[in-house]
Amino acid sequence: MKFQPDYEKLHLWEQYAQQLDIEYEQSLEEGKDIEQYRKLFESVQAMPLDEKKVRMADILFEIVMQAPQREGYAYVEPSDLEGIKRCRPASEPVRGEVKKEELRDKLLGAWVGRICGCLLGKPVEGIRTEALLPLLKRSGNYPMERYIRSTDIWPELKEQYSFYQEAETRRCYGDQVSYMPYDDDTNYVVLALKVIEKYGKNFTPFDMSQEWMALQPKVAYCTAERVAFCNFVNGLTPPESALYHNPYREWIGAQIRGDYFGYINPGNPEFAAELAWRDASISHVKNGIYGEMMVAAMLASAAVTEDIEAIIRSGIAQIPEKSRLYESVQKVLDWYACGVGQEECFARIHQEWDEHTDHGWCHTISNAMIVVAALLYGNGDYGKSIGMAVQTGFDTDCNGATVGSVLGMRNGISGISEEWSAPIQGTLETTIFGMGKVSIEEMVDITMKHVGL
Repeated sequence: MKFQPDYEKLHLWEQYAQQLDIEYEQSLEEGKDIEQYRKLFESVQAMPLDEKKVRMADILFEIVMQAPQREGYAYVEPSDLEGIKRCRPASEPVRGEVKKEELRDKLLGAWVGRICGCLLGKPVEGIRTEALLPLLKRSGNYPMERYIRSTDIWPELKEQYSFYQEAETRRCYGDQVSYMPYDDDTNYVVLALKVIEKYGKNFTPFDMSQEWMALQPKVAYCTAERVAFCNFVNGLTPPESALYHNPYREWIGAQIRGDYFGYINPGNPEFAAELAWRDASISHVKNGIYGEMMVAAMLASAAVTEDIEAIIRSGIAQIPEKSRLYESVQKVLDWYACGVGQEECFARIHQEWDEHTDHGWCHTISNAMIVVAALLYGNGDYGKSIGMAVQTGFDTDCNGATVGSVLGMRNGISGISEEWSAPIQGTLETTIFGMGKVSIEEMVDITMKHVGL
């Protein structure tokens, strides 16, 4: 008797053979010299899903892993920590101290800011702007300045855009929640808290990989995280767990996981970025890692300075200067400095990244550009900034959460008005085993303790 998986019942994220188009695009962006195999990738991608296709995909994976670098490739993008440190720009890091009573206010702002920014984008996660903008404009919420309400979804919109029909059952509208429903963007903050509680700041990538299996079910993980989780189960350890059969290795998943490492290292962006690397490297490479390091460093700096541009620059100071992420963030900073308007800036991001492909929609760089632009053009205003991050499209809940977290840290809880914080009633739902719903205030108390480790 021959045993083999029922491929049709496996989730798409667990089927490398079904994601060869993404693998090909990802590999080209990394500078791998594989263009001569384009037709082979296309042919195997088009094969019916069976054992033969899986075997062919394995061969293509070997080709990708052994491919030389394309001649003239402009970027230098190591994934190891020491290599990253050697490639950082020469810059003066943002340093400073914050008083204990002020820090608690800022940490509460960061927690609540992340949660409310996530809630703003959650009802429209996965939507593209041709369906998002009509919704916002029809409901009088453009520019976005409040949560999406259940009454905003008009019958005509449901008829016109399949998004509203297909996803209605997972909506969480601002007028219907009494706590923050679970989301991966908030689960990872609590998961990191649990890891620090167990290991302190000396945790290793391997420690983190083991806690992923211990603290959440497989279904809680998406894209690169789902691949890494399956790799852990099969005995692969970091950094190999980030590479094997992982076409999502530069997607946004790590970028949404770095917040807690910034929270517990106020005024120390370099160490915040190092902890973020230990987390990111279990599931991502190159720019996928850099996104998490950048966000962690930004948050560490936001605790001690209100200068938005300095916060952003402190983030990219921790990543390779000749990386695609550094180049793209610098591009947004340059546009802003040269007087490019808000609408034009976001239009340029849409021109560079196609929101209609999964790779463009979910990549670290496209979404990092949106985060940076929203911080710059929002000018420190919490509601304006998270609204900007969400109405632009792409990964709406991730970007709203990250922008909200940074500004929550910068401004403190007093910078988040009641209209944003009231619906969640100080409570966060998680899928972390043994946690369930948690008090945000209690999470902040634990965070304060971890700052002093």
